[in-house]
Amino acid sequence: QVQLVESGGGLVQTGGSLRLSCAASGGTNSFMGWFRQAPGKEREFVAAISWSGGRTGYADSVKGRFTISRDNAKNTVYLQMNSLKPEDTAVYYCTATSSRFYSSNWSAYDYRGQGTQVTVSS
Repeated sequence: QVQLVESGGGLVQTGGSLRLSCAASGGTNSFMGWFRQAPGKEREFVAAISWSGGRTGYADSVKGRFTISRDNAKNTVYLQMNSLKPEDTAVYYCTATSSRFYSSNWSAYDYRGQGTQVTVSS
């Protein structure tokens, strides 16, 4: 059973940056991903990364602004968020799966963290 703990959320002004971290423990995983959900909106895919880091994927809304990376020695995945916009405001969830196949679907990820709030003020 994989446990995921997110950190790094907070309040930032438009144009600012934040780095989210997700520490994994209790098992092995292949792909890890970030999803987000804003109040009154559906949950959406943000980014995902393979175990080696050689395969990454991003939602169109964050391409060029967000970067996902991982440090397997620390069992941690990161989401560097730059040029933040008010529409990036959401609870961000870290996810993990043992599957070797890339997916942007929430249901493909077996493990999920509790989420961390990101608020971007205008």
